Amino acid sequence: MLILFNKPYDVLSQFTDRGTQTGGTPTARPTLSAFIAVPGVYPAGRLDRDSEGLLLLTDDGRLQARIADPKFKMPKTYLVQVEGDVQAAALERLRRGVELNDGLTRPALVERIDPPALWPRDPPVRFRKSVPDCWLRLTIHEGRNRQVRRMTAAVGHPTLRLVRWSIGEWTLDGIEPGTWREATG
Repeated sequence: MLILFNKPYDVLSQFTDRGTQTGGTPTARPTLSAFIAVPGVYPAGRLDRDSEGLLLLTDDGRLQARIADPKFKMPKTYLVQVEGDVQAAALERLRRGVELNDGLTRPALVERIDPPALWPRDPPVRFRKSVPDCWLRLTIHEGRNRQVRRMTAAVGHPTLRLVRWSIGEWTLDGIEPGTWREATG
C-alpha cells in the first residue's frame, strides 16, 4: 500500500509527538494520526513541520527505503516562495550545487515560476510591502535535513513557504491539504 498525503503546515511527519517543552511538559503538536487511520503504514522520508505538501506513507519496507534513500536519486520537486527577486546568478548557483556546512549539494533543476494556484497557508506567510518575493520550482535528488531552505538561504533568498509537489512519479495533483489517497498501479 502507498498513501499520498498532502501534509498541512505545522503537522509533524510522524504518528506520535514525543516532544517536550522547557520544564518537561509534554507538547501537543498535530501529528499524522489526526489525518491517517491506516494501521501499519509509515512515512517514507520526512517533511519538516514548517513545510507542506506531499508525504508518502507505505507498509512496504523495501519501497520505503527506495523512496527515502538518496542512493536511488528519486527526484523531489518543491514549489518555493523565497524572499527577494531571484536573478540568473542565484539560479545558476543552485543549478551547479551549493556549498552548505555539510558539503556541496548535487546540482538542482530550478526555474522561476508565476505564483502557483495553491491553497492558503494557515497561518499566512508574513507579507512585507518593502520586501519583494518570488516563486521557484526546484528539483533535488537528495534529501539532507532542511536542504531546500538551506540552499535558498545560501544564495541570498530565504524560504518563506515550501511545498513539496512531487516525489518521483507521485504528485499532489488533486489532493487537498489534510487529505490523502491511495496510489494506484
